[in-house]
Amino acid sequence: MSARAAGALGARGRWRQTVWGELSAEFLGTFVLIAFGDGVVAMAVAALNQSGRGSQIFAASGDWLLITWGWAMAVTFGVYVAGGVSGAHINPAVTLALAVRRAFPWAKVLPYIAAQVVGAFAGAALVYLNYHNAIGSYETAHHITRGALGGAADSTATFSIFATFPAPFFHASMIWPLVDQVIGTAFLVMFVFALTDERNQPPRMNLAPLLVGLAVAAIGMSYGANAGYAINPARDFGPRLLAFFTGWGKVALPGVHDYFWIPIVGPFVGAVVGAFVYDLFIRDVLRDRGVPVTPEAEAEGRTVKEEAETI
Repeated sequence: MSARAAGALGARGRWRQTVWGELSAEFLGTFVLIAFGDGVVAMAVAALNQSGRGSQIFAASGDWLLITWGWAMAVTFGVYVAGGVSGAHINPAVTLALAVRRAFPWAKVLPYIAAQVVGAFAGAALVYLNYHNAIGSYETAHHITRGALGGAADSTATFSIFATFPAPFFHASMIWPLVDQVIGTAFLVMFVFALTDERNQPPRMNLAPLLVGLAVAAIGMSYGANAGYAINPARDFGPRLLAFFTGWGKVALPGVHDYFWIPIVGPFVGAVVGAFVYDLFIRDVLRDRGVPVTPEAEAEGRTVKEEAETI
């Protein structure tokens, strides 16, 4: 290759060395997260029972285990895909927590969130493209009118493929679904901080993404029923937008009892709470005890670390 050709190739690829390279990784990592996360819900809600492979939807524990393990693998592979470039936040709440407590540059917060939301929308679009026939078949078989909220034709079941909603036992109160999202996301961020804390037995052999996936499975199994454990504003809002534009209308936005803001605000609050709790009870204790950084601990994965980490 000539020097001129090499220079032209380098110029075309220079954007990959900037924040745009990180944003492309966040987009793709979140795309993978939703493609497999919403994909497993589509399987449980519509595809399996409409394909002759079973007749029931949400057979309680069985389908819930399918969904929680499916989301666990979705998170795992989303992190594996993006981790080497951007650190694989794939969650605006995690990005915020890292900015608040881990010196992640504030200038990158909004661009990361935008890339995550767009990736989530694209992942949901892929799920809809692949499963729209099964979804339509399920709606016909169960006399569901897409976009209907409440009543015999209620379309919440098929909407749930894409985004979350509160359990009916909350009635019109959104306080406890909000608390639920704060709790779930606080646990998520505590686990993420523990797994990336170089003083606190961090995993080696590139196992951190798998363990983050297991953390999401644990949250889903223990705290999932109240509000669907979104614990990620992009995971809920991106697919919710897709559902709004593909016929679910008011079921998606604003949602039952204007629910759409709960899985946005709740995770942001919970992430900051979880970050402060982990640092107060664990990280600061390890630091003050003089525990050294673990040799050969896994890197955080960001392409550029502009500032030294604060303690």
